[in-house]
Amino acid sequence: MRRKWWLTLFVLAAAVGCKMGPDYSRPTISTPDSYRELAPDQQAQNAQSLGDEKWWDVFKDEDLQGLVREALKQNYDIRIAAERVLQAQAVVGITRADQYPFIGAGASALNNRIPATKINGPVQTGPMQVNLSLAWQLDFWGQYRRATEAARAELLATEWARKAVISSVVSNVATAYFQLLELDLEMEISSRTLQSRKESVRLVQIRQTGGTGSLLDVRQSEELMYTAAAAIPSLERRIAQEENVISILLGRNPGAIARSRKLADTQITPSVPAGLPSSILERRPDIQSTEQRLVAANARIGVAKAAFFPQIQLTAAAGYQSTALTSLFTGPAGFWTFGAQLAQPIFTGGKLRSNLHLTEAQKAEMVLNYEQAIQQAFREVSDSLIAYKKNQEFTEQQGLLTAAAVDAVRLANARYTGGVASYLEVLDTDTLAYDAEIALAQAQLQERLALVQLYNALGGGWQA
Repeated sequence: MRRKWWLTLFVLAAAVGCKMGPDYSRPTISTPDSYRELAPDQQAQNAQSLGDEKWWDVFKDEDLQGLVREALKQNYDIRIAAERVLQAQAVVGITRADQYPFIGAGASALNNRIPATKINGPVQTGPMQVNLSLAWQLDFWGQYRRATEAARAELLATEWARKAVISSVVSNVATAYFQLLELDLEMEISSRTLQSRKESVRLVQIRQTGGTGSLLDVRQSEELMYTAAAAIPSLERRIAQEENVISILLGRNPGAIARSRKLADTQITPSVPAGLPSSILERRPDIQSTEQRLVAANARIGVAKAAFFPQIQLTAAAGYQSTALTSLFTGPAGFWTFGAQLAQPIFTGGKLRSNLHLTEAQKAEMVLNYEQAIQQAFREVSDSLIAYKKNQEFTEQQGLLTAAAVDAVRLANARYTGGVASYLEVLDTDTLAYDAEIALAQAQLQERLALVQLYNALGGGWQA
């Protein structure tokens, strides 16, 4: 009965034992009430956020949606991240198992022959044994529970890291897709300009043959034509390379990418809600992952503190042993043992204390990483908001400039045909118009890339 009471006390102590180390509490973070780039009417409705929207509601292009869906299934980075989650789940199971007793079974049969002596003749024995053993390291100080807490936090960090990879892949696919559409638009502009300049060369040659033009005019018109022609091979190269980028994001071998829309046809909203700055802490996967690693570092302090205290282990074994198989489970063949062991570190050369200092310093580092990640997130949202707004303004002005440059080409050609201007005027206005159209295409691209960057900065894109 005395042994049973001691065993009961040990079990209860293990069940209700304390946990060493501090319980986790989120560090106090100073967050602004709103973003400086928001207008007063937007600040009044800042509870909503673009980051809460699903990616298919933000990117309404059917071709882009199809590419993103394929990337989410086949992208290697996402698949690697998923395998890391499975690894973290296994680590939790391995760590948690230390809290429970180990029970094992065994069986043995041994045949021994002792040589003859002056007193006895040869002796031959064949003992057989079956047994069941138990070993239990009591988690009285919460060492294993803190280790399990750290492993679970690492699992959550890995899961949030997987979501961060998903968000990054969605943004990368959208970015590459818009860049591909912009290159298509540049190719369209260059091809149209080349055809126009070929026609201009033909007309100038006719004027030179008729005596109303000069050979200089012919050479200058050819210069314009060759400039447009030289841009096409470079654009073809960049288009093929951008298709290869998208193919790799989709988990394919390099190949062509289907698209049916032009860049200007892709929808873009004039303004987007940014939401409350504090909501980024809950929405951005990188911040969540960093916080979970902070939770794990905090739990490891408890593991390090528990190592200073006595470790209590219970052991037990029971079974049967006999020299004859027929009497293995009968008579006095049964046996059992029970024991308890306590081990207290006395002198470790400062190892335990240094390990505690290490875990405390690691937690302090993770706190700084967490605070830095939040500040970086605020900066990214702020930069993206101002980029989105100013890119829209720039695109509007660039559109007006392009319209004026195109009309200037029409007027210059009319003046040259009427004989009141040289071809140099046509050359200058045509070059400016071509550059303006290319700049407008690039401005439209930057406007869409700013939307992608803002969506990613607000923590969107990983939602299933």
